[in-house]
Amino acid sequence: MIKTQSLNEIASVWLERFHSGAWTQQDQAELDGWLAESSAHRAAYWRLEDAWSNASRLTALRQPMRQSAPPRRILPILARAAAVVALVGALGVAGTKYFAAPDTRVYTTGLGGRETLALSDGSRIELNTNSVLRIAAKANSRTAWLDKGEAYFEIKHDAAHPFVVFAAGQRITDLGTKFLIRQKRDRVEVALIEGSARVENDSNSARSAVLKPGEIAVATADKLSVAHSAMAELANELSWRQGQLVFTETTLADAVAEFNRYNSTTLVVTDPAVARMKINGTFPTSGAQMFARVSQHILQLRIAKRGNEIIISR
Repeated sequence: MIKTQSLNEIASVWLERFHSGAWTQQDQAELDGWLAESSAHRAAYWRLEDAWSNASRLTALRQPMRQSAPPRRILPILARAAAVVALVGALGVAGTKYFAAPDTRVYTTGLGGRETLALSDGSRIELNTNSVLRIAAKANSRTAWLDKGEAYFEIKHDAAHPFVVFAAGQRITDLGTKFLIRQKRDRVEVALIEGSARVENDSNSARSAVLKPGEIAVATADKLSVAHSAMAELANELSWRQGQLVFTETTLADAVAEFNRYNSTTLVVTDPAVARMKINGTFPTSGAQMFARVSQHILQLRIAKRGNEIIISR
């Protein structure tokens, strides 16, 4: 069994490579493979990522790492150890507390995976592909952290003990709610299906909004916007719960990006004109190759296999 320290060392190298500014699709495929090997790998990586993202010295820490890209292979054991020591030292007390506190349960899904969690208070959470969720382990605590990916929440409302989700610096508080949260690295999207929910910046409560059904909030570190969406469109957003992707006048670029969230076979569109073409249809989340064939026969496009990629072109 790999020791926790060794996993932290390897995770630190992946994290350094990711933030080096030279990240490629091949790098992502290699990282996805390592994360898929075990839940311990996923927990080590995303704990380190969370501490990296939230530590007060983040800006000072990242800058020197961007000055030179790390090697394209796993570093020798001493170099990995040095990377971990330097990172944890820079994170200071906040990072140390995060690693030391065994007060959360970690749930993860691999590429294309889904998982449904039934909580003791009657709430349900559905994790989408390639996601990481932590839930407070204390019996009376109703707090969760979406560290990566996407999750659908059906929360049993308790006004005295509201359910709170933290994601990328945002706090989402249940006010009797069914809602969807999708975290992207620089922003969080919250779509309200039923009830109401408050979205606010974790460090600036003045930047907040109470959502109504059909509203979608998009929150970044310095901005919060709310727009209304038809419930039919929100239903399409939730089609992954049935293992499907629904596209309505969706550009090929957006459709390809969705399929690549679920499949190890990567779809690639290099021609901007092809990327702007639109498609309609319902596909299984695992149907990347089916989608490519439909693009070939319906849109009269060419497809070519190149290693683990399917190239779609004119």
